Amino acid sequence: MKGALAHLPKLLVIGILVGGAGLLVSNMFSSSSGPQEAAPQLRLPELSRVAAAGKRAFDANCAQCHGVNGTGSEKGPPLLHRIYNPGHHADEAFFRAARDGVRRHHWNFGDMPPQPQVTQAQIEEIIAYVREIQAANGILYEQHRM
Repeated sequence: MKGALAHLPKLLVIGILVGGAGLLVSNMFSSSSGPQEAAPQLRLPELSRVAAAGKRAFDANCAQCHGVNGTGSEKGPPLLHRIYNPGHHADEAFFRAARDGVRRHHWNFGDMPPQPQVTQAQIEEIIAYVREIQAANGILYEQHRM
């Protein structure tokens, strides 16, 4: 019995290494486009006048990458994800992303280029649309913690 206990620390280290390697391999072969969450049933709210104009601008300029109603596509992430809640990505972050582009940081879709064809007024309307559809789907302000 005493001899078996002497090997316990080595066995624990081996177990941790094997478990970690298994987790690494599992993550490598899972869908890894970004943060994973089950897709909830999409709720489409009755939009305000500003958000309705934002939906038209979104459909013309953003949906090709961010998907219909911001649900994402193979080209860009879903904006209906809690990572884009107002506490983590304030309206100013959306504005800067459209105006200046943004480097990839949460997803593996690559950098977002600037969208110079979208006016400041349209960006404001798009933000209103995104926020209204987020709220209808339970994506509300969460304090950002690093």
